Amino acid sequence: MGYVLIADDDASIRDVVRLYLEDAGYEVREAADGRQAVGRVADGGVDLILLDIMMPVLDGYGALREIRRTSNVPVILLSAKGQDPDKILGLNLGADDYLAKPFNPLEVVARVGAAIRRYTRLGSSVAGGAAAGAPQLRVGELTLSPDEATLTLDGTPVPLTPVELRIMELLMAHPGRVYTKRQIFDYAWQQEFAGADNSVMVSISKLRAKLGGEPQRHIQTVRGIGYRIVP
Repeated sequence: MGYVLIADDDASIRDVVRLYLEDAGYEVREAADGRQAVGRVADGGVDLILLDIMMPVLDGYGALREIRRTSNVPVILLSAKGQDPDKILGLNLGADDYLAKPFNPLEVVARVGAAIRRYTRLGSSVAGGAAAGAPQLRVGELTLSPDEATLTLDGTPVPLTPVELRIMELLMAHPGRVYTKRQIFDYAWQQEFAGADNSVMVSISKLRAKLGGEPQRHIQTVRGIGYRIVP
């Protein structure tokens, strides 16, 4: 089913999560600090990372920064910190999901499965993997290739996370159509919405920064409703 890397300095947490993941059919690798986690990802073959924030040597935020320089592998942050600023920082750095401790191991397995399915559906920026034959989406200067899971702006590649690519895929499939935050979250995260406005707002902000220009140039806010791609 895939390789999952558990990066946490608490061996007891790694043991419990590993047992549940292995029972669900996943193969598991482990890291006791952020530096080890970066090394495991560099070795290749990792399909998803469960990344604790508070770790020695290199914390989860630092590890995430380094991982995102070379890989778009899904990352689920684990932390005893449950405050919105911590979640937003993690999402801004490129995390795909966030779980606050203590958590239910069965929920971890469910989140892992959902994230890997999304990643497999889109493919990675390095190896591709989306469904073959999917047509390219073009809106103005933007071109999204589902087969290669890439977005280009006037021919220049724009590095995006799997969640960001799914957001662009949704918006670009119907230029001018307005999508609510819930619709965007459901498509990009495929999880229970539970009022996750911040996750959508953060991702839209990141997308606008990566696309450059005026904030409303490509992705337009429709006040009180949601967002649309400018046709």
